[in-house]
Amino acid sequence: MTDKPKRPQQVYSLVVEVGRKNGDGLPEKATGGALLCYASGVDEAEAVRETVAILKEADLAVLEVQGLGTLDERREAGDEVGAEDEALMQRALDENSVIVAQMTPFYD
Repeated sequence: MTDKPKRPQQVYSLVVEVGRKNGDGLPEKATGGALLCYASGVDEAEAVRETVAILKEADLAVLEVQGLGTLDERREAGDEVGAEDEALMQRALDENSVIVAQMTPFYD
């Protein structure tokens, strides 16, 4: 039996668009929203799956997920990532979790 080397966890930045659903916690007149999430995973696909599962458990209606990449990939693309966001990313890695860093409601 060959032990496969364990792939290291990384943190991915994801923008998740959500629609409306009873009990979703969005403001009353909002038509949906966008969430900036930091999620750990061995690859972006795993981070997306974990994020979608957790948001569905929280009664959010996930419509679309856009991956922004890892911290290094974002910096290479010219994104400025502040210390607060870096700390949240480190927390997601340390806890092997999904962190919702920001929620922006949408209105028509």
